[in-house]
Amino acid sequence: MRETPMKAIICNEFAPLDQLVYGDMDDPVPSGRQVVIRTEAAGVNYPDGLLVQGKYQMRPEHPFVPGMEAAGVVESVGAQVTRLQPGDRVATICSLGGYAEKVLAEEARVFPIGDMDAADACALLVAFGTSHHALKQRAGLAQGETLVVLGAAGATGIAAVQIGRIIGARVIAVASSDEKRQLTRDNGADEAIGYDDLKDDIKALTEGRGADAVFDTVGGAAFDACARAMARGGRLLIIGFASGTIPQLPVNLALVKEYSVVGVFWGNFTRFEPDTYADNMAELLGWYQAGKVRPLIEGRYPLSEAAQVLDRILNRGAVGKIVLVPE
Repeated sequence: MRETPMKAIICNEFAPLDQLVYGDMDDPVPSGRQVVIRTEAAGVNYPDGLLVQGKYQMRPEHPFVPGMEAAGVVESVGAQVTRLQPGDRVATICSLGGYAEKVLAEEARVFPIGDMDAADACALLVAFGTSHHALKQRAGLAQGETLVVLGAAGATGIAAVQIGRIIGARVIAVASSDEKRQLTRDNGADEAIGYDDLKDDIKALTEGRGADAVFDTVGGAAFDACARAMARGGRLLIIGFASGTIPQLPVNLALVKEYSVVGVFWGNFTRFEPDTYADNMAELLGWYQAGKVRPLIEGRYPLSEAAQVLDRILNRGAVGKIVLVPE
């Protein structure tokens, strides 16, 4: 019998990151179609940092545990669970609760991972899941097209670079330093450029035609530049605003170039299109097993350091994927 409560990161109120508490919580108990997972790794994502500060679309009641993805071993199951049993290694998407030693999850949102590294499994769920949905369903990216990836050294950016190459697109990665640009080349980018002359560089690399698809996690001035560097019939994908600035689109640009501005909200996709989401995950897992995609895991940090890790991610200091691990 467990003698002490589980540890978790607790958000008691919407507040700066340093107000998060590393404290005790009662162990979760499954019922119905729920399972309890003993966490090996919890993925850290940009929206987590917005959520705990009250800056995200979702505003849960307090107190809550942040974290939308976790991987580990099934510890117990509810009476109606049919697919899983204690001892199975799995990963899950959870709206909340990932930053904890144990996670309560719905069976329908749990995926077997076999002997896959838990951190890799977390990366496949949200980072690769977002990029895959963005490029496949929202952009309809096709072989031979040109894809521009902003924030290309981050977790979703690296995923977009790798998936773009699998689809057969020409990938132009955009990152803020020589080190990050080299990282994107190592992950399959055909070209890597900075932000200073973004519009002109995209135009030059496409012989004036512009980008067929832009994967934008940054917003701000980078969005403004890309909005002026789109090809006719292009798709400008809106994933997030890491710059901190939500841009305004002069819609005459979309009219003249006949391009589309397309929103990508992966959470809504998983909720409203569960069958397509399951197909996407099966394809991603197949690519992983075949060695076609490989998450870049920057680091594994103690669960108690969640606030510091989130601060790095919100300030665009991270590359690849970061996970938290129980101590």
